[in-house]
Amino acid sequence: MRALFWLLVIVVAIGLALFAVSNREMVSLGLWPLPILIDLPLYLAVLVAVAIGFVIGQSSAWLFAGRWRREVRRRGRRIASLERELTATQAQLPAVDTPPTSVPALRRP
Repeated sequence: MRALFWLLVIVVAIGLALFAVSNREMVSLGLWPLPILIDLPLYLAVLVAVAIGFVIGQSSAWLFAGRWRREVRRRGRRIASLERELTATQAQLPAVDTPPTSVPALRRP
């Protein structure tokens, strides 16, 4: 699985490098209401747009997963509480030395 991940990373890196080398023309970027005009290489404009989209997507996914993270924390606290209760209950029981019981094997038809 790790090899597949690194193979995918290498393929994507090679693709991005080829894209950057192939698209070095300058483009002018501007935002309509602002009088600012920026000249950038095309590859840089595209990669920055992709990076911004990635950050926005990850941020929204993280925000919307808050309910699930909260549920996991709640369940973790509940499990820890039940484990403490079980340990306390087991400590109060008298120690009984009984041999383990054998369970008969199930027969398959």
